[in-house]
Parts: sequence; C-alpha cells; structure tokens
Amino acid sequence: MKTCPKFTFGVGDRFAQSAHAQLKAFIAAKELGIDIVPVWNKSNREHDIIGSQPQQTRDAADKAVADLGWSNDYLLDADHINLDTVDRFIAPSDFFTLDVADDIGEAADTLEIDAFIDRHPELIGTITVKGIDQPFNLTKEDIRKTANQFLKATQKAKLIYNHIVDAKGGVDDFVTEISMDETENPQTPPEMLIILAAIADQGIPIQTIAPKFTGRFNKGVDYVGDIAQFEKEFNDDLAVIAHAISTYGLPVGLKLSVHSGSDKFSIYEPIKKALARTGAGLHIKTAGTNWLEEVIGLAEAGGDALELAKDIYAKALDKKAALCEPYATVIDIDDANLPSAEAVKQWTSEQYVAALTHDQKNPAYNKDLRQLLHVGFKIAAQLGDRYLEALNANQEIVGKKVTGNLLDRHMIPLFGE
Repeated sequence: MKTCPKFTFGVGDRFAQSAHAQLKAFIAAKELGIDIVPVWNKSNREHDIIGSQPQQTRDAADKAVADLGWSNDYLLDADHINLDTVDRFIAPSDFFTLDVADDIGEAADTLEIDAFIDRHPELIGTITVKGIDQPFNLTKEDIRKTANQFLKATQKAKLIYNHIVDAKGGVDDFVTEISMDETENPQTPPEMLIILAAIADQGIPIQTIAPKFTGRFNKGVDYVGDIAQFEKEFNDDLAVIAHAISTYGLPVGLKLSVHSGSDKFSIYEPIKKALARTGAGLHIKTAGTNWLEEVIGLAEAGGDALELAKDIYAKALDKKAALCEPYATVIDIDDANLPSAEAVKQWTSEQYVAALTHDQKNPAYNKDLRQLLHVGFKIAAQLGDRYLEALNANQEIVGKKVTGNLLDRHMIPLFGE
C-alpha cells in the first residue's frame, strides 16, 4: 500500500498545458513552510470530452517535476472511476478515486446485512466518540437501515479495488479513495461510522474518503450554505474517522477529502481550524478552476487572445444547455445574469478579467458567467490548435494566473500561518 501524504492537493489540468505553472505554486508554498503534495486529477468524462488519455496527464506531470527539480512526492488520480472506466487509468495512475455514488441505496443481500450486524455488536447501543458531545444511540434497526443504504456500495468499491490490484499484477502500490459525495443527502456521523466499519470488513486499505456535506458545492464558485453546520459536520467526521481507525484497524493516515473544493473560500477557515486542532490530514480538490485561469490569462493578454476568450464565451452561451447537462447537480446559473455574446464582444480586457476572476468584493464579478465557462471547456477542446497555440503564445501571463490562483487563493488561506 502506497502511503498517502498528510496534505494532498488535487489540481486539474484539462489540456495538459499548465503542470509547470501548477507545480510552481507547490514550490512557492514549500518555500513558505507549507508542505503539500500535488495530485493531478482528471476524470474519465473530462478525458472523453477533450479527447485525451490519462497517460498525457502523467506525461505532463512527470515533465514538470523533472524540469522544475521537484524531489517530493506527487500523485496522479484516476478521478471518479468505476469498473467500466478504470482500465485506461491503471498504468499511469497511483491514486484511485473509487466512485460508488450510483450504488448507494441499492439494497444489499439480506443475509449479508444480517451477517454485518452480527459482526458488529459494538455498533448497537450507546457509542461515545471522542470529539463529539452527544453519544450515538443506535438500535439494530438503525444499523440495518444504514447497511441497506450503503453496504452494496462498499462491496462495489471492493470489486473495483480488487480489479485494480489484479491489473497491476497483484501489487497495491497506490492510494485508495472512496467517493460518496455525489449523492443527494449528506451522511450523518453514525452513518459514516457504519460505512467505515463496512469498508474495513471489505479489507480496502482506504486512505481518504469523500463524504457528502450539506450545502452547495457548485463548480468554481464559493460554498453556498450554513457555514456553522458545515464546520460541525467536518469536525464530527474527523472524530468518527479517528474512532474508526482505532476500532477497525483502518490505515492510520485515513483522512477526509473535500471534492469540488474549488474556490470554497468561506469554508477554508473552519477547515484550517479543525486541522490545527486535531492534527488531521486533508485531501482537497481545486481541479476545474485551472482552466478558468487560463481563460483569464488570455483575456488579460489582449489582442487575438482576448478575441479567443470572447469567442469561447459566445460559443459556450450558444451551447449552454448541452454543456450544463452533465453538471446539472453542481451548478446554479441564473440566465438573467449572463451577458449577451454581443455585449461581451465589446468588452475590454479589464472587463472580461473582472467578470471572470473570483473576487467577490469586485462588483463586476459574475458568478453565473464563471459557472458557465467552468463547464465550457469542451468549447476550447473543439477549437483544438487555436486554443493550445494561444496558451503557448501567452505562456508567461497565463502561467502567472495559474500559479497565483493556487498559491494565494487556496494554499495560503488553507495551510499558511
């Protein structure tokens, strides 16, 4: 089993052009005393949309590491994979996010649920978890209800995990994450404990788990919800994980993962406080905003690059329904706040940059435009060489945007002094 570092930071590189700029943020953070490990991630859906392969992500990361002399750990995440999609990721990846959200709610075999309950008498009755004020009081029927909801999902995770091990020749030299965040309802702390017991039963050496939290984790914009409630859930989950590690022999480095962590600035302070208080680790993903920083850099560059950024918006607006459909559960776009393509065509560099840059203090910032462009990377993919050549021609200004966004907006607020 590959040991997952304490703090890991997921970064996306849609077009495999920004790995150097991303890694520069980790280098600068390390110079500030912030020791975090990059995890390049790109989902099967994103590869399909762009027409890329996971090996290209690996090649870009390896080249950045070699060129910049990064001697620390780094990982490549097969993001949100299942049995149908994992095979293309086997060779280049050393971090696998097993997505079992579709299996949550699928009833497990009654005899298997009975066997689970029989194996875990410690879950019935009063359970005191250090760090949570009120003890859990669970009945056998509570366990049955939760097992009926989640046991099948843990069994599916085991099938995926075994498949990866077999494909790698019996070696499990990779990090395993289980994702349960893309579901309708958040898992309660007692449910989380039961889920972790089931994962331990399956023998999966899980090192990070991504639960569902309350509130909205929309793409590329800030958290929408009750911050105090999120803080309570986050702290409770940390406590449950610590309890499960000691009770069920799960890996000692098991940690929480926050998906769609891109730009969730309002919850960074509660997360930072919880990590400082507990000494816990964290995996957080900021994947999609890298592509937005590329577009911001092009807009700031002006000239043909600005015209390209305007064309991307016009085409994204025209294809809005198709672009948004795969992401419908993680975006909230008010069409009334989307400027027309004709209006954007008249914008200066400053206007475009102000609208797209995530600065909530700037009255020109437009979260609806930002969400549309966030899911609009397919437009750039369809532009092919025109987009890639623009990135190359404006490499310096784009790179500064990518690096600065990661370092100043994410790394320092989350992990800095």
